[in-house]
Amino acid sequence: MDTPFSTQIRVASHEQHTEAETSTFMSDLLGGKLGVDAYTRYTEQLWFVYKALEDAAGSLRDDPVAGPFIQDELMRAGELERDLTHLRGAGWREGLVALPATAAYAARVTECARTWPGGYVAHHYTRYLGDLSGGQIIRDKAEKTWGFDRKGDGVRFYVFDGVTNPAAFKRHYRELLDAVPADELEKKRIIDECKRAFDFNGAVFRELGGEFPLSA
Repeated sequence: MDTPFSTQIRVASHEQHTEAETSTFMSDLLGGKLGVDAYTRYTEQLWFVYKALEDAAGSLRDDPVAGPFIQDELMRAGELERDLTHLRGAGWREGLVALPATAAYAARVTECARTWPGGYVAHHYTRYLGDLSGGQIIRDKAEKTWGFDRKGDGVRFYVFDGVTNPAAFKRHYRELLDAVPADELEKKRIIDECKRAFDFNGAVFRELGGEFPLSA
C-alpha cells in the first residue's frame, strides 16, 4: 500500500474515535453539566489505564516494534497521581475502584504488553496522541468550570511539559508509526486493536454515564 500506516490507522479508527469523543458522559462533562466529582471519577479511571501502559514500558524499551514509542516525556501516571492528590487528598488510593470496563481495558493493555508489542503500540497511540491533542480541550474546560489553576494541580495530566513543540512531536510520532517493522497483515491487526482500544474507551464512558446520569 502507498498510504502511510499512520494515515491508515487514523482513517480506519475515525468512527470509533468520534463515538468516544461524543459520548453522553463526555458531552455532559465538557458542557459543564456535571460536577467536579464526575471529573475526578474519570481521572481515577485514566490512572488505571496509564498504570497498565507505563508499568509495562520498561520491559518494552528494547523491543524493535514498541521500543521507539516508549518516551519519558509522555509518561502520565505521576501527573495523574498529583491530580488525584489534589482532587481526593493524600489518601486517594483508599477505596479506589476501577469500573468493570476500565478493568477490562487495563487488562487488555497488560496482555498486549506481555504477548504482542504491536497491540501495545495500538493502545499507546490511541491514549497518548489522543490526550496530547483532544485532551487540551478537557483541560481548558476543567480550568474554566472548576477553577483549577491554569496547567496546575487538577489538570497536570493534560500538561506535557516535556513536549515543547506538540505539532513537531506528533509529526515525529506519525513517522514512527509509518516505520513500524510489520507486514500488511500485522498492520491490519494493529489497526483492529486500535479500534478495540477506542471501543474500550467508549465502554468506560458509558459506565461513567451510568454513574453520573443527568436528572430529567
